[in-house]
Amino acid sequence: MSHQLLIGIHAVEAALNHDVGHLVELYIDSASHNTRIKELSDRARELGVKPHARDRAALDRMTGGARHQGVVARYDAPAPLAESALAELVEKAGREALFLVLDGVTDPHNFGACLRRAQAAGVTAVVVPKDRAVGVTPTVRRAAAGAADRIPIVSATNLARTLKALKDAGVWLVGLVGESEKSIYSIDLNGPIALVLGSEGEGLRRLTRETCDFLARIPMRGDVESLNVSVAAGIVLFETLRQRGVSR
Repeated sequence: MSHQLLIGIHAVEAALNHDVGHLVELYIDSASHNTRIKELSDRARELGVKPHARDRAALDRMTGGARHQGVVARYDAPAPLAESALAELVEKAGREALFLVLDGVTDPHNFGACLRRAQAAGVTAVVVPKDRAVGVTPTVRRAAAGAADRIPIVSATNLARTLKALKDAGVWLVGLVGESEKSIYSIDLNGPIALVLGSEGEGLRRLTRETCDFLARIPMRGDVESLNVSVAAGIVLFETLRQRGVSR
């Protein structure tokens, strides 16, 4: 486990609701009259976590000036899952298996937003490279608004090898590239699927692209060359749900 700060109401609330066992300490703004902070404080006491009152200047120093909304917690973050966990995840999810693979996303706000969309879409797990990608940092947790603690994250030492392991487990790999002739709306996204998206600037790396079973694009009519990766993730994830007949 790694020691982290949870910053802001959403991140702390998610830990209290879903992972209180890893919450070490809670600090609240001693001068705050925010009712949500009082509710968090009361909830923490009920769960056996004693809130510590601190003035805003102390919270500012603790967070390096980040926007903390008057709530900060120390958190022993569980380690991401290893590649070896994928086979069990695929087997458990069956035909509904849906993975989001992010090849080298380095912006923490984008990664956090991707996690939020993945959690909303009921993704089986998010797969990320161990190197050359952002980890689950406090900024990521804040952007994810609680999703970082509610969805399995698999850290891949070798992404190409991990993708091949998914294929061996019966998962089809669909890579998103702007120059593909196929639209994402023409691809059958039923059955076990991994949606593979590249980094903000370079897109999918060559080996990642070559490992995919299908390549597809999101059709666009405007002059924008590409979409933000979290926006693209939301589009393809919910197109998958639409094809699978998820209506509620």
